[in-house]
Amino acid sequence: MSEETRGFDPEASSLAGSVRPEVMAELLSVRSSIDNIDATLVYLLAERFKATQRVGHLKAEHRLPAGDPAREAAQIARLRALAAEAHLDPAFAEKFLNFIISEVIRHHQAISETRNGEASGRAPEGTGGA
Repeated sequence: MSEETRGFDPEASSLAGSVRPEVMAELLSVRSSIDNIDATLVYLLAERFKATQRVGHLKAEHRLPAGDPAREAAQIARLRALAAEAHLDPAFAEKFLNFIISEVIRHHQAISETRNGEASGRAPEGTGGA
């Protein structure tokens, strides 16, 4: 557990003292589950970004574009369908995935610039500057 998470107070609430103790206890119990889910989401996102970093390095090595519109469209359609099955708003799922995709593309571009010298203004090898 990191220093940042050790200082987390799972019972922090503006409602303390203003609701009945049994209501507060139930609220804290449900919030504890939410906290566990949030932690799992963070770790899952970290694993996802580790995998996309590997994809970014492969794309940079082979001078492939950072984005893949056909793959992205297929993923969005797939996640919208999964969201509907899970009773989650598909529009929300799409917004969330679009945010992740934009971050992944940004990371892929940075990897490519670092690997291929594009950040320095130098043309990548073998491109003739075009």
